[in-house]
Amino acid sequence: MAGSRDPAERCSCRNTNCVERPLRRLFEGLAVGVAACPWPFVLLPLLLSGGLGAGFLFLPQRQANDIEGQFTPSGGPAKAERDFVRRHFPTNDSERFSAPRLPTEGAYAALIAVATNGTSVLEPAAWAEVLRLNATVHDADYERLCARTAGGCASPNPLLSRRGDAGPPAPGSLGFPVNDGVFLGTALGGVETDGGQLLRARALKLMYYLREDGPEAQDSRQWLQSFLRHISSKVADLRLRSIQVTYFTSLSRQQEFEGNTKSVIPLFSITYFLTITFAVVSCLR
Repeated sequence: MAGSRDPAERCSCRNTNCVERPLRRLFEGLAVGVAACPWPFVLLPLLLSGGLGAGFLFLPQRQANDIEGQFTPSGGPAKAERDFVRRHFPTNDSERFSAPRLPTEGAYAALIAVATNGTSVLEPAAWAEVLRLNATVHDADYERLCARTAGGCASPNPLLSRRGDAGPPAPGSLGFPVNDGVFLGTALGGVETDGGQLLRARALKLMYYLREDGPEAQDSRQWLQSFLRHISSKVADLRLRSIQVTYFTSLSRQQEFEGNTKSVIPLFSITYFLTITFAVVSCLR
């Protein structure tokens, strides 16, 4: 018959050795086992870590860096409503493109030309440079991949499409924000008006839409990537003096997100290394 337990081993509010003592004995036994046969405890963790780490070979196929997928609910009502719009209001970028009918931002490149020294982008010198900038974008690949309507590239730039290579509109010759039924509020910025007539504008926004349906969708994406890589050098070659140019595409936000991820990962690695080193050194003291 087992004798009664020593009062020193009983748990109470004043005595917690009943928890510490069995754990101490357990770890003492583990330490004896490691000291007697250390190699399994060295090799098995290394082999296990190497086997599990081999899964990183499949990381490129498993990456999920899409902004919409990462920051919006998978079954959100907005996505269901967008699918409803796509089914009932389909778009045709190859024949009848219409920017207001797009259920998404679309595939596009945007340029903003800002007149220097506080002048107007509608002055002759600035306008001539805007036309040169527009001609630079209209390369052979863009003409092949552009969103089309009425047999040609759709032009969401009302001033350029109406005036072509003609000179800039004279001050007071255009209404603002609506001129002949065309809304100019999204194309011009920093405007000055007089009685609803446009006198001057500091900035002009140019939009260039590409097809994102059909087999040309991937080619359009590649054109936008090439646009982001080379537009800075092309603008520099133009030697523009009357305007300053900034640019943005439908891929810019995604590329910035991926770039931030790549720049942050090395910092995380350094942080983990320092934390683990501190913990090991602390345990060795």
